[in-house]
Amino acid sequence: MQTLTFVLSFHFSLSTAFYFHVGEREEKCIMEDIPSDTLITVTFKIQQWDIRRQDFLESAPGLGMFVTVRTYNDEVLLSKLYGPQGRFYFTSHSPGEHIICLESNSTRLVSFGGSKLRIHLEVRAGRHNLDAAIAQAKDKVNEVSFKLEHLIEQIEQIVKEQNYQRDREENFRMISEDTNSNVLWWAFAQTLIFISIGIFQMKYLKDFFIAKKLV
Repeated sequence: MQTLTFVLSFHFSLSTAFYFHVGEREEKCIMEDIPSDTLITVTFKIQQWDIRRQDFLESAPGLGMFVTVRTYNDEVLLSKLYGPQGRFYFTSHSPGEHIICLESNSTRLVSFGGSKLRIHLEVRAGRHNLDAAIAQAKDKVNEVSFKLEHLIEQIEQIVKEQNYQRDREENFRMISEDTNSNVLWWAFAQTLIFISIGIFQMKYLKDFFIAKKLV
């Protein structure tokens, strides 16, 4: 069976929630542009299409999700089989595009009953344990402290993202300047080539006319 890969590109944000449809034997990938040293938390859930109800079931018993996370240079950060719903984590070691691929562990062929799946994903950057921390807080002081720490963590993540985007903008500007410089030199080289060809043709014609005693 031929694996179908579908790549979705998302601008990096603190939290991204979405869902997409996929066949039982298909693989789909999302691409996240992530700064370095950033903890990514991905929560997923599989729903299976029911022909009789003409709707997606709340769960997909018997199915699991094989997850692979790799960087743009094919470094594998995570490769593991999970259940029909769960959560996984990984930390980016270097800035750039990270590819998250998901595929069900179904063994059924598409032509022999393979059905459609709906995969819910929520991708978060940084540590998002605020709700659990508040639930364990014994008084309002601890609750406010946890909220303050969470806010500081979000601010640090935003600053990290801004620095990353600033570096990308600087690299893009340098590439643009180099490209413009190369284009300018290529235009100058073309002009010299055309002038040289013109001078050569004029000299050739002059020598031809002199040889034929036309001038």
